[in-house]
Amino acid sequence: MTHGVVVSGSGYEERVRSVVAAHGGDPAALLPILHTLMAEFGHVDPAAIGVIAEGLNLSRAEIHGVISFYRDFRTTPAGVTTVRICRGEACQSVGADQLVEHARISIGVDVGQTTADGSVTLDQVFCLGNCALGPSAQIGSAVYGRVDGARLDGLVTSARQRPGGPPAAPVDGAGTAPAAGAPAAGRSDRDGEEAR
Repeated sequence: MTHGVVVSGSGYEERVRSVVAAHGGDPAALLPILHTLMAEFGHVDPAAIGVIAEGLNLSRAEIHGVISFYRDFRTTPAGVTTVRICRGEACQSVGADQLVEHARISIGVDVGQTTADGSVTLDQVFCLGNCALGPSAQIGSAVYGRVDGARLDGLVTSARQRPGGPPAAPVDGAGTAPAAGAPAAGRSDRDGEEAR
């Protein structure tokens, strides 16, 4: 994936045409086409919208509507690491709004933006499915519960220091790998609650 690289141009447009053709120009294949472009390039460049519309016999507005409706589709490159903070009701009730404000200040960008160095994109979601452990945040592909400002800062710092994001291993409340003899993957020794 070429995160952070603007890929418009004839080579990119040819790849988009190839992806559309692989689906036989079927308008029902719009989502798989967009997913393919996201997987290959990290975003759907605006140059692709016209190519897809033409190839699927849909309007540009229809393509744009789908891209803007689904949070996982982007028209600009995301940072190397994406930080998503849950804004669902359960997380809001335990401090998600304050966590978002902390993240905006700490990371230095507004929600939906990427740092100038391309290292971090800050985003929000409306449920990570981790409601009992809110506020929750997703950093890269890992979901963490009971995240406060200090823990978020540690996870973001860790993600910036490791290509591809923070450690994949479960982490404790301080954002560090568990010590030898610590509870098994993702579990704490307190009431069976998730360690992340």
